[in-house]
Formats: sequence, C-alpha cells, structure tokens
Amino acid sequence: MTPPSRSWSAKTDVATAAGILLLLDVLRVWLPSIITIFGQAASTPAELMGAFALAWFVAGVAAAPLAARLGPRRLALTAGVILALARLALVFVHGGQPQLYVASAGLLAGLAFLAASAAGGASVAVGVPAGLAAAAVEHAALGTVDATWRAWWVALPLALVFGVALLYGTTAGPTKGPGELERVEARPATGGWLLAGPVMLLTGLYALSPAVAAVAASYGTGGFAATPPALLPPLGIGLAVLAFLAVAFAPRVPSGRVARVVAAVLLVASAACFAYDFAAPAPLWLALLLGAPSLGLALRLAGQRPAPRAGYAAALGMLVFGVAAIAYYAAYDIGYPNQWVPVAVALVPAGALLRGAGPVTVRLPRHALAATGAACLVLPLAGLWVPPSPRAGGDPREIGVTAYNIRMGFGLDGTFHPDDLVDEIRASRSDIVVLCEVDRAWLLNGGHDTLAVLARRLGMRYWFGPAADAVWGDAILTRLPVSAVRSVPLTAVGAPTGAQALGAIVTVGGRELAVVATHIQPPPGTEPLRQAGEIAAFATRFAGDRPVLVAGDLNITPGSAPFTAITAAGFTDPLAPFRPVRTFPADHPAEEIDHVLVRGLDLRGHSVGAGVVASDHAALHVTLAFA
Repeated sequence: MTPPSRSWSAKTDVATAAGILLLLDVLRVWLPSIITIFGQAASTPAELMGAFALAWFVAGVAAAPLAARLGPRRLALTAGVILALARLALVFVHGGQPQLYVASAGLLAGLAFLAASAAGGASVAVGVPAGLAAAAVEHAALGTVDATWRAWWVALPLALVFGVALLYGTTAGPTKGPGELERVEARPATGGWLLAGPVMLLTGLYALSPAVAAVAASYGTGGFAATPPALLPPLGIGLAVLAFLAVAFAPRVPSGRVARVVAAVLLVASAACFAYDFAAPAPLWLALLLGAPSLGLALRLAGQRPAPRAGYAAALGMLVFGVAAIAYYAAYDIGYPNQWVPVAVALVPAGALLRGAGPVTVRLPRHALAATGAACLVLPLAGLWVPPSPRAGGDPREIGVTAYNIRMGFGLDGTFHPDDLVDEIRASRSDIVVLCEVDRAWLLNGGHDTLAVLARRLGMRYWFGPAADAVWGDAILTRLPVSAVRSVPLTAVGAPTGAQALGAIVTVGGRELAVVATHIQPPPGTEPLRQAGEIAAFATRFAGDRPVLVAGDLNITPGSAPFTAITAAGFTDPLAPFRPVRTFPADHPAEEIDHVLVRGLDLRGHSVGAGVVASDHAALHVTLAFA
C-alpha cells in the first residue's frame, strides 16, 4: 500500500541547514578558545579544560525538555536569534574572555536550536547533510581560514546571509509551496537525530574537511608532505562533498541488507584509515572517499522513521560530539591512545545503517541539483593556490633563517593570527623558515591548514614532517631549490604529541645546505637526552659533508645535558657570545628554548621578534654564511 503524501516546507530544511553551518562556524572559534583563552595550552590541566568544555554540551541536553515546555517553535526561534547574533558578534569580538563567552553563548544556542528543531518535526535527512556540505564548501572557498578571522567586509555579509536564512526558515510554517522539497511518508520522518552530532564530528575531523583533503594531496613518499599540485586539494574536497550529497539526496539509494552492511563496514574502515598511526597518502584519501558517501547514506536511512523524542536524540547526539572531541584531543596532552575514538564514533552511524530498512524519497528540483554540483566543484577553487616555482640563486654570504614555534597560528589573546605571523617572517627577509607546532587540519583548532595559509601568503613552497599525527608537526618553507627531503620520527619517551626531525637539502648560491627542522618534546619529569642524541645523529647522517643547521623549538637551555649532547656531536651554538637570547613567552621572553645550531656556517647577525604575540613564542631570526 502506498503511504499517503505529506509535504513539508523547504524553509524548515533551509533553517536547519543554516543552523548547522552557523553552529560549525561558532565551534571553529569556540574549540580553540578553550585551549588558548580558558586554558593556556600545556600550562592548564587538560582535565580542567575538558570539564569546562563538556559542561556546555551537558547544559545543551536541557534544551530537549525545555522545548516540550515552551514549545519547539518558540525555543527554535529564540535560540536561532541568539545563535545568529553570536555569530554576527564574532565578526568583531576577537580575543580574551569576550571571545570565549560570546562563542560559548553561540554554542549553547546552537545546541538548543537543533534540539528544538528536531522536536518540532524537522528532518535530519535534508537539513543536516545540506548544512554540513555548505559548511565544507564555504571553508574550502575561504582557504580553510574561517570567516571570523577574515576582514569584516568578508565576514559580515556571510554572517548576515546565513543568519537571515536561519530566522526566515524558523518562522516559516510547514505549508506546501511550488518547488518545495517533498518527502513521501505516512508521518513526519524525524528519526535519526542521534546521528547529527557524531556525523558532524566525523565530517569535521576528516570526511568533509578541506584541510584533510589538502594534506592528503600533499603526501608523497618518504613520510613527509610537500606542496601539492594546485588542483588536487580543491578537487579532493569537491568530490568528497559531491559523494556525500549524491547519496544523501539521490532519488534512490541501495537499501538492501547487503548494501547496508557494506556501507557500515566502509564507514568504520574510513574512520580507521583516518586514525592510522603513520602519515601516508592512501589512508587519508580512503578516509575521505569512503567516509563521505557512507555518512550521507547513514543520514538518509536513519531519517526515515518518525521519532517522538527526536529533541532528546539531537541533544544526546551533540553530547556524543562533545565527549568524543574532548576524548580525542585530550590524548595529545594527557598521553593515551586515541585512535579508537573516531572508530567508536563511527559505530553510531554504522548502527543506523544496519537498522535502516528503506530510503526516504527526496525530490529536489533539477536546477537545485545542478547548482549544488557546480558549487561543490567550483567554489572550492576560490581557495586555489598555485605553488611558486623554485627561485635559483640566493646569497651564500647572507642566508636568512627564521625559527618560529607558531602555536597553530593562535596568539596569546586566543585569536588566529596568520597575517601577523606572515608580517613577522616577511620583515626578516628570511630565505629559509622553520616552523614548529604546525596544525594542518585539527578541528580543535578550527580545521585550518595553517601551513598552506602561511606558504600561500609568503609565496613559498613547503615541506611538512608529521609528529603527533598526519596533520600536526613541523615544516620547512623556502623559495630556494630543494633537492632531497626526509622525515624520521623521534622516540616519544612519554611525550603525548611525539616528535620528528625533517631534513631538506637546500641550494643557496650554487652550494648545498642541509636544514633540519625539529621540535623536541621533553618526557615528563626529565630531560630529552635521548631525542637530542637522535636529532644529532640524523642531522649528521642526512647532511653528509654538507654544512648543516638544526633549528626549532628544542625545549632545552644552553648548558643542559641535551644541549651539550648536540654540541658534542659537532654542532656549535652561534649565539653563544650573545647569550641570553630569550624567546619564550612571547610577551615577556624569559627562557632560551628556541635555537639554531650549526656546522660549517658562521653567524652574521641575529634578532628576536619583538612586540608580536601571534604565538606564545617569539620568532628567532639569524643571518648565516658558509664558513
């Protein structure tokens, strides 16, 4: 028997999609604010930061009974207004406690909006995938730098457009009109809202992450990443978004048991590929290309049933988001295996796939489908960057080198400062730049590919060595020719974020110079003597008979046992006559932990970046020459 048709206004789905996009925009500010404003990275206990973060998601669960008391429509409208205003305020409110609590208010309002929308009959099968896809395309078009950190004349129109869309859709009733979406069902299909939080996390971690697509495109052989061909990153994220939407909105999708089991297995496999320990291109590409359509199908099949307690399901799903995000990223401070977290979260939509019986029929106008496909493939090209060609030459008498721990691009005030980092590096006129604490895709830090952003603005090519995982480590940037690159892991010795050494052979004025970038992670309660020995051995072996420099945040002080271990291996401290040369913390430098150690090179000059707090470290600039 054919079920009766019931038409729902497309405006409701537009409101849900806009709410998802605005909530993700807020989360890209709120998550790093927990680390940089509420806490100060490693100086604040991870347990305390996690408890503060989790409290907001727990508070969001209260929205479900509140929707029943006030009425879903009234709560959705009230929460939508607060969410839109918070997103608008973040265009102008940057840094410190105001940023943290404006973002927190926006987060809580976003959680309440989703719970109220679900309770009011919104379907997870249309608005949620549309919102997640739109957020991914927007993020790619902006080059992974959130609108919040863009010029106000870019950020303000985007905030207004999406805020108006949310409020317009929220005030609309479920009336039928021409060209609206139709779902054929006996009752409103409000099921599947438990998946909203887990799917949002998995798409943000990898499945619809433009930054992960860029990193996957950059990995080659040897366990390091180099500047990728220009078209691969936008093409990768465009195809992932298209695969996600194609399954979510196709007129018919496979719904037999075999197809559902295969999709569930592929989804869990995609999470396992993303969590794979060692950086390599194949697992990252598989995570993208398997995860996106599997998650789209999960939302499609889970949204087929009516759910009288959909508001509670939406709130609990976002609680899963909060708990899993905290569990995944806290591991890098506390030091426990976290590869299981994405796999565990993937089991939630995988379970929905196994339970699904048949697809919801979704009819979209053909012009809408054509526009969506074009947006997924064309808009990411707005963030396209053509890498510069290597510039032969350079002056062997004056080789400018910058060593800079950039703290993922976040300054002491908790704001994302790529322009300030670029200005500091550009003013030094350095030929070679060594960066530490480079984040290329962590959702915790907004999902930026910070390395690609800096390289694009500096007009340099990059080489990246993974340390904590495939998207967090150290990098070398230069315009000069590079003939060989190698990255090796260092013994973690209890350091949660791990460590690596990245070597590159750079040609300066016809002569070859070995550059080694590293970031020593001291083991708890002792000195990193073992890592220091491994760095000295790698640099000696990699350089051969070439001059060599080792640069980065070494987290050791002159005269310490690890420092002496490196100098005893044939390296000298060119800054020794000028000590102390303090670089940390950036606002009042008191410690000497950033270094450039050399062999076969002489010092011509040095300086420390002053008055720039775009990181918690000041930049160390040196001018060297071949001995």
